[in-house]
Amino acid sequence: MSKQTVDEFIARWKTTGGSEHANYQLFVIELTELLAVERPNPATDDDSNDHYRFERPVNFATHKRSTGFIDVYRGGHFILETKQGVDQKKDRAGNLAHGIPKRKQKRIGHGVRGTAAWDDTMLKARNQADNYARAVAREDGWPPFLIIVDVGHVIELYADFSKHGQGYNQFPDGNRYRIFIDDLRKDETRDLLRTIWTDPFSLDPSLKAAEVTREIASHLAELGKSFEGQGHDSETVARFLMRCLFSMFAEDVELIPRDSFQELLKKLRGHPEHAQPTLEGLWEVMNTGGFSQVLMQDLKRFNGGLFKNADALPLNSLQLGLLIEAAEADWKQVEPAIFGTLLERAIDKKQRHKLGAHYTPRSYVERLVTPTIIEPLREDWRDVQTAVQRLTEDGKRPEALGLVRNFHAHLCEIKVLDPACGSGNFLYIALEMMKRLEGEVTALIQELGDTKPLITVDPHQFLGIELNPWAANVAELVLWIGYLQWHFRTHGTAAPAEPVLRDFKNIKNADAVLDWEDRVPLLDSDNRPVTRWDGVTTTQHAVTGEDVPDQNARVPVFLYTKPSATVWPKADFIVGNPPFIGLRNIRKAYADGYLEALRSVYPDVPENADYVMYWWEKAANRARDYNSKGKSGARRFGLITTNSIKQSFNRAITARHLTDAKKPLSLLFAIPDHPWIDASDGAAVRIAMSVGAQGQREGRLLEISKEIESGNESEGITCVFSQGTGTIYSDLRIGVDILSAKPLMSNSGIACVGYQLTGQGFLVDPPVAARIANDEKTSKELLKPWLGGLGIQRNQSPKVAIDVCDLTLADLQSKHPMVFQHLSDTVLPERTENSRRSVRERWWVYGEARNTFRPALKSLKRMIVTSLTASNRIFVFAPSNTIADSTTVMFALDKGEHLSVLSSRFHVTWCLNSGGTLEDRPRYNKSACFDPFPFPTLDNKQQTLLRQLGEELDAHRKRQQAAHPLLTLTQMYNVLEKLRAGEAIKGRDKEIYDQGLVGVLHMLHKQIDAAVADAYGWPVDLADKEVLGRLVALNTERAEGEGLGKVHWMRPAYQDPAGQATAKDKQVELDIGPIMGIQKAAWPKSLPEQIAAVRQELAKVGEATAEQIARKFIRARSTAVEPLLESLTALGQAKRIEEGRYAA
Repeated sequence: MSKQTVDEFIARWKTTGGSEHANYQLFVIELTELLAVERPNPATDDDSNDHYRFERPVNFATHKRSTGFIDVYRGGHFILETKQGVDQKKDRAGNLAHGIPKRKQKRIGHGVRGTAAWDDTMLKARNQADNYARAVAREDGWPPFLIIVDVGHVIELYADFSKHGQGYNQFPDGNRYRIFIDDLRKDETRDLLRTIWTDPFSLDPSLKAAEVTREIASHLAELGKSFEGQGHDSETVARFLMRCLFSMFAEDVELIPRDSFQELLKKLRGHPEHAQPTLEGLWEVMNTGGFSQVLMQDLKRFNGGLFKNADALPLNSLQLGLLIEAAEADWKQVEPAIFGTLLERAIDKKQRHKLGAHYTPRSYVERLVTPTIIEPLREDWRDVQTAVQRLTEDGKRPEALGLVRNFHAHLCEIKVLDPACGSGNFLYIALEMMKRLEGEVTALIQELGDTKPLITVDPHQFLGIELNPWAANVAELVLWIGYLQWHFRTHGTAAPAEPVLRDFKNIKNADAVLDWEDRVPLLDSDNRPVTRWDGVTTTQHAVTGEDVPDQNARVPVFLYTKPSATVWPKADFIVGNPPFIGLRNIRKAYADGYLEALRSVYPDVPENADYVMYWWEKAANRARDYNSKGKSGARRFGLITTNSIKQSFNRAITARHLTDAKKPLSLLFAIPDHPWIDASDGAAVRIAMSVGAQGQREGRLLEISKEIESGNESEGITCVFSQGTGTIYSDLRIGVDILSAKPLMSNSGIACVGYQLTGQGFLVDPPVAARIANDEKTSKELLKPWLGGLGIQRNQSPKVAIDVCDLTLADLQSKHPMVFQHLSDTVLPERTENSRRSVRERWWVYGEARNTFRPALKSLKRMIVTSLTASNRIFVFAPSNTIADSTTVMFALDKGEHLSVLSSRFHVTWCLNSGGTLEDRPRYNKSACFDPFPFPTLDNKQQTLLRQLGEELDAHRKRQQAAHPLLTLTQMYNVLEKLRAGEAIKGRDKEIYDQGLVGVLHMLHKQIDAAVADAYGWPVDLADKEVLGRLVALNTERAEGEGLGKVHWMRPAYQDPAGQATAKDKQVELDIGPIMGIQKAAWPKSLPEQIAAVRQELAKVGEATAEQIARKFIRARSTAVEPLLESLTALGQAKRIEEGRYAA
């Protein structure tokens, strides 16, 4: 478009004002023509054009469903809301002050530009757009942009590239988010708007930053490798590289003269021997400030510890060339969120090979930082904005300014702690997001007529604890680079105050969970140091050729004297990604001495809990101790954990905090299962996110409904979420509190996790077993069928298990020498280095021989088995002498009715909701899935029917697998699930359907479900939530009855041979109990707190009058509540739905 046409557009629209609805559609149409992009589509009756149109309807989920209309909507791109004010100079004097009759007044639309009323209008439009985004996200996902337009005057841009509604921020920053109509003359401005219309996600700044950062990291890796080849230690190399890198950044942001460092390096070409004294001379002056003879320029004082030691390494030509290549990159664009990880890998030779591995995408980190830190701060800020609107409306501008200044001062005092900060990516992102919020706060201070505050959000507020000393140093550098990037984006070329870097000592190099007075080598009875296998080095066994622990690779075992819990610094928010180490790996990484010390300090943490749960325990205690007045505890914490946090051994920790009677914790946000990149090795793992805070409150639960490989590493896997709101329980679910169910005596002693062999030598191939049985006939009884979890689900290579658990070593050697030799060759080498003494010493016995469970199987010919972890929950019969390993769960039950109930929808629904997961596969935790499950009591007719159906189910599956040896139960049940879902069965699925007679299998399960429903006395088509609610109620009834001696034994002859506890009662519907009385809260004193209370109460009830909300508080009057509701409405945080009635 020609410049003249742009000028005509500007001239045409600059003169309009005061009538949004008369002008906005024409303005948008002409703007799209100016940008040469598609104009909005016309509305249609069938909503086919709703993805891009004017006046797009959206539904709000209030108690009375209401509809709003988006001015302009383009799905996956933006929501555009318009207002129109008038210029001050065009507003006739007296228009507002002197009450001119309406018909003679000039239209002032949504306020006079530059006044508080106009600011309120634009803020309301922005909040309104945010509400619309939340509404359309349920169907279309979150659009990346909100566009707020004062027609003919200004366009405001807000962006959120997360696709998950993590909060829209001024784009690209607080200085440039407003595009005034005259700015449309600039090509780059029109290009920006055109891209929002056509390819908005390409504007995500992290995409370019990630590309630049990766390029830089490759140069660093080559440098690190080269220096180490010359014999330099890692510490010296690390400090030298960090000084070089900051110098490159400093020249690109002009903290030192632009390109001066790069040009200095280039001048040294051909004379690399001069590089060391030259760089040391430069850095000595950067430390103190003053004139640099190297650059012939006055330099700022940097200080901060980075240049305190100005030592440089001698360089050769190759190293100098690599530094020049790194300096030529655009360091202004480096992404601190991933730079730290890549720099750490480049410095550490053990991690350098991981530079090509994936890193954790920024969006993943934001997904936790936002609900932990930014959401509560933005809620506070919205309450302050509403209070400011109320005060300015009442003519109390000085009081309004005081509120904003107080909020800014508070923001600059907020402390954020990452107690496992690594290279600082969580802290940096928290810093950047808080700086974005600060920009909005300082802008309002200036709009209210005051100068910009001198204090600011800076790195001293972001605290870290990190065990790796180099990661701790990198974290400090990352924070300062991020802070200075933000400074120059906000203030242009204005230099920061000196010293530019400050040594706040905010990153502590320490163990985050365990402190000790001393660590001394553990000595044996002969005063010799005790050592252990290093857990890594292996050698080949002389006989078997298998890899076994190398006995010569030893590391000392330490004793920790006077261990104690590490004291964390005071912080308002705790966020981070503690190490992913399970129980076994803790032993490998730290040995028993550390583990014993850790357990002695944290007696409330179960011994088999994951390592990350020690962080969760400390953070939860901090949150429960929160006192906003006394400045103690943490307001919120958010941690990444393994997704096994839902399993019983970890859940015991979360449940204890959530159910504490005096000071309960609530989970305000959780994602039970999420892809992640382990920073330690770049491997893809599955994690959970949880955000906790004091009190009893509802939370937001996100569950992945779809994962899409983005093809862009900086984005990672794109996750599509379903969202639910309610009480989040310790299994990271909402709905029925299934975990409140108590273990039942009736189920005791019946189920057990399979045998844990702890040695693959116990398993032999059938030919080896046949040879043993033939050559050593006395050993035949020691050979038993083996079954693993995969063997239930899929066809598994047949193995035979050697079971000598009831033999002494002497008997094994003398009576079964062939078996003895086999086990000594294959099991003993592995067991020798096991950390458990009993496992080392009784090496021929299974690690867990299940001796207390074996009696339950003795009188049975068969038992029921299920896989511990599986996508399909399938129960099968197996011979009772089967060695079902620890990937299974065994049930000492042999009747068809038991197989039917376990296979029914009622039990499967229960165990899917009560068990944990491994990665993304449901896990059958016996203590949660079986022990509390209330089996139905059966009369003779019901027992006969269910027994018959169970036998038919077992026979059908075995018959079809015998006829088709390659057919697996997983295949059959995958097709069954598709059949249940009404999907078309075709291709390979049709072949499986025919081979497995899956239609018959489907019918058998329907018959089983109907029979079990009849046994419970319930309808067969209950919703899952109703099923769980009834089962929990029945569990409560059974537990109460067992307290009175009424036990519904599953195997009375085995469980209660003396017949001391019996019960024949039929289950009945339960009275859930009385409804708790509602207690009123005190009416807050400060205006922002009152607004927060009203906003939260309105959100809770959906809609209400001022009188109804006032009744929820002690000494609150409707006359005080009404103006607050009006202010919330004025800023788009509430909606007046009828006279005197408001909706959230």
